[in-house]
Amino acid sequence: MKTILQNGNAATTETELLVVFSTDKATGKDAKPEISLLINEEAVQKAAENILTTGEFAGGSNETILLHAPAGLKAKRLLIIGLGKASKATPHDVRRAAGTAVRFAKPRKLRELAVVLPSGLDSAATARAAVEGAILADFDPDTYRSDRKDQSIESLTILTQDPKAAETGFNEGRIIAESQNFTRTLVNEPGNRMTPTILGQKAVEMSQEFGLKCDVFGAEKLHELKMGAFWGVAQGSEESPALIVVRYEPENAPSDGPIIGLVGKGITFDTGGISIKPSENMEKMKYDMAGGAAMLGAMRAIAQLKPAVRVIAIVCATENMPSGKAYKPGDVLTAMSGKTIDVINTDAEGRLVLADGLAYARQLGATHLIDAATLTGAVAVALGQVNAGVFSNDEETYQRFAKGLETSGERFWRLPLEDEYRDQIRSDIADIKNTGGRYGGAITAAMFLKEFAEDTPWIHLDIASMAWQDDAKPWTAKGPTGVAVRSIVEWVRTFAK
Repeated sequence: MKTILQNGNAATTETELLVVFSTDKATGKDAKPEISLLINEEAVQKAAENILTTGEFAGGSNETILLHAPAGLKAKRLLIIGLGKASKATPHDVRRAAGTAVRFAKPRKLRELAVVLPSGLDSAATARAAVEGAILADFDPDTYRSDRKDQSIESLTILTQDPKAAETGFNEGRIIAESQNFTRTLVNEPGNRMTPTILGQKAVEMSQEFGLKCDVFGAEKLHELKMGAFWGVAQGSEESPALIVVRYEPENAPSDGPIIGLVGKGITFDTGGISIKPSENMEKMKYDMAGGAAMLGAMRAIAQLKPAVRVIAIVCATENMPSGKAYKPGDVLTAMSGKTIDVINTDAEGRLVLADGLAYARQLGATHLIDAATLTGAVAVALGQVNAGVFSNDEETYQRFAKGLETSGERFWRLPLEDEYRDQIRSDIADIKNTGGRYGGAITAAMFLKEFAEDTPWIHLDIASMAWQDDAKPWTAKGPTGVAVRSIVEWVRTFAK
């Protein structure tokens, strides 16, 4: 998608589809909607005034109404999209509404559109949100359909009366959204076309394109580093594991500054191993590498945004397969850190590969850690498909992350890491066991990872409920979401300020 930031008059802009936003200024539970267009141009206001007084359009969140050949405008169509109540409208609503505009245009074979940034909201924030929402909405998961009809938007123009104020947000939004779509593309690939080796190749290609350093290691390196937890999961598969290490080392980063470690779960297909999963929905387990893919997407964005802080990303990629070589319930593994792990369930494999990934990041000098993983179904039971889970062992580190959510617009809910939960992962035969029973499953998984973060400030993101969307929304397609990319990027950038 070609993206253009333009200082222009909406009324004189020639386009297939002109998009403007509205809010409902009415207050009170039973008040009649009072629609206000968020544009100061009289010609646009006049073109829309008749339809806005009929009651057909209430201005609800992502509600749309289309006018053909709007009088007084050079645009062929005028699309009005609601942001909801005026008192609650934010740039995050603009992100979704811009996505709604693109999803509206695609099936109607409209290949270019112009979006007017709403008046009354911060220009930089809304420019970033609008371009993010539009680019993310252009993604579709039907890659392998033989009758696939390419409905991609060719050109997006963002219209503003203050391009200087909007420029930074516009450029950042394009970089971050394209990187999030890169993550979605990786997650969308089926297991036979996204093996650990191929994921490593994709990481190398991305790194070469954007000036990052990338190394991909195989089983020999795991043995050299004594990554017994990672190898325990990998040993059952015919596919070789891949330890992917991507480095961002800007020259302007202080030599005594922090080193940020990003660690991602990269299970390219998860059968559950010997503790095999039910067959229903197992095909979705290609998305079990979404945490690792999020780290690669974040690094792609970081390389272009160029924050003055060193970053190391580690993706532990393997399949989890049942075979005569596979690890078994009751096995004891020795992690890179030296801790011994009693395997209760081989389907709790993500925390095992992350254990060694976190230890390796610390060995490479990381002073602050963040990991992302489709780790537990329990987080979906706790939070549904509205919020992802976040955990932390350090208040200042968490507050940095929480502050970044104000910009990223992603929704995470903090869950506890109290010492009492550790009792649930205490083993009779080893240091810890890899599951803690039925209750508090997302928390006990996080407690397991905390053992390997040790005293390093650390954030854990359990994105299992949010990394894959079963149904399309007005602003986005079904399938992989790329969740956490935006939030990880914002968290990293706080260390450069």
